[in-house]
Amino acid sequence: MQTSYTVGNRTFHLDAAQAEAALAAKRVVGGRETMAFNLLPLRYRWAYDLYRTMKANHWEPEDIPMAKDIEQWRDPRALTDVDRWIIRMGVGYFSAAEGIVGDNIIHVVRELVTASEIKLVLGRHAHEENIHADSLLYMIASLGINPHECEAMFEDIPTIREKNRFVTETSRALRRDLDMTDPESIRLLAKNMFVFGQCMEGTQFYGLFGMILSLYRQGKLIGVGTMFRYTLRDESNHIELLRRLLAELVNENPQIWTEAFKEELRELMREAVRLEQGFIDDCLPVEGVGLSSADFSQYIDYIADRRLVGVGLKPFHEAPLENPLPWLAELMDVRKEQNFFEGRVTEYQKASALAVASDDEL
Repeated sequence: MQTSYTVGNRTFHLDAAQAEAALAAKRVVGGRETMAFNLLPLRYRWAYDLYRTMKANHWEPEDIPMAKDIEQWRDPRALTDVDRWIIRMGVGYFSAAEGIVGDNIIHVVRELVTASEIKLVLGRHAHEENIHADSLLYMIASLGINPHECEAMFEDIPTIREKNRFVTETSRALRRDLDMTDPESIRLLAKNMFVFGQCMEGTQFYGLFGMILSLYRQGKLIGVGTMFRYTLRDESNHIELLRRLLAELVNENPQIWTEAFKEELRELMREAVRLEQGFIDDCLPVEGVGLSSADFSQYIDYIADRRLVGVGLKPFHEAPLENPLPWLAELMDVRKEQNFFEGRVTEYQKASALAVASDDEL
């Protein structure tokens, strides 16, 4: 079927069947390749909608006032040694981790997927990791933390080194020529999506998020806490993006979703939990006000079970776990991640980005 348009003495013929074939050829991997990066027609509408949500939540670190944080950081009576150590561990770990995530998204996952709308949202994901990394530089510079100490943490603190190794090995496995029609290659990509989305961003980030928001709750380092709240809101979208992407990949390649592979993913989550709980012990070698390493370790168990269930895997605990830190429910409860932050975030939402086009319009 063709549609024709006549303008003056010229007639243009548009082949609707060709456009329909282009839509049918879209897949997460192994689909139609095009340098034109034409988003239309959309097959993965959820990816485009998520991109618009992420774009509407844009923020810049320099918009966060840090004067009160600087005053507290310089006042030896305003913060405890535990408070200061948590912040040092936070900026030390995340200044490496955010870059690892962004590099994997842009140079591994985005390189392998073929649908343009998925490439679009992955590009936004990588951009947000840049913002998070920039925010950490802003925190370090504002507080006057020695940047060489942050760099040293990557190598000198074993639990940080092991957490980084856990994810970089998974990323490295895909940095070579792969036949993406081979189920084993597709399984490697699925494993990567699970490790980065559900294990790292979805579980291993949450120990320090909780500790820093505990300080925020006590009126300590409000600027730092605000940036971590913005970051957490972004991370919740990243977790959902990679969860949905894994589901689409499995749906299009059901042969990879074997019982053995499911158990492999569960073991990866088990290792992620073990590494994070060791890291929590390093962050809280002694307890502080409202801060207990045992409580945060239990919180990681709670988070991990929810991540497993979210991708269709069996949780580690037969009986559903309760949130051991109920005060976190208002700040970062897993069930409220998409809308937990209803304060200043609205100031960053662009009105034009909130009016998402309907399916008929696209």
